[in-house]
Amino acid sequence: MSGGEVAGILVAVFWAILVSFLAVALARLAQTLRATTKLVADVTDQAVPLLADASAAVRSAQTQIDRVDAIASDVQEVTSNASALSSTVASTFGGPLVKVAAFGYGVRRAIGGRAKDAPAKQTRRTVIVGRPVPQARRAKRANRNKRD
Repeated sequence: MSGGEVAGILVAVFWAILVSFLAVALARLAQTLRATTKLVADVTDQAVPLLADASAAVRSAQTQIDRVDAIASDVQEVTSNASALSSTVASTFGGPLVKVAAFGYGVRRAIGGRAKDAPAKQTRRTVIVGRPVPQARRAKRANRNKRD
């Protein structure tokens, strides 16, 4: 065998090894692609019903929002009507009721007399020069001076 024949055999062996590695890689790639295709098909089968359910939920939420909007507008109308009614009642009856209450108070005060409502008059204290201050008052004054 010459050097060229040995080189040819080595190249053929390396090509055979390379082709076998490529064949194994292509087989695994084909297996991965089949698994990916199956996974995509399964996801599609599950996603379509989920999307249909989500669409139905969104439609239901929209109808509920429309109902709440109608209720809110009705409540706003009732509130404005109640406000108008309250201002009408206050302007119609408010002034006269205050006057009647004031008149009633004046009548009660006039009939009841001022003796009950008048504040009690304070008694005047007289100081006698040379008379000693009682013991209890002296103690209070001493404590008062200590605080200052």
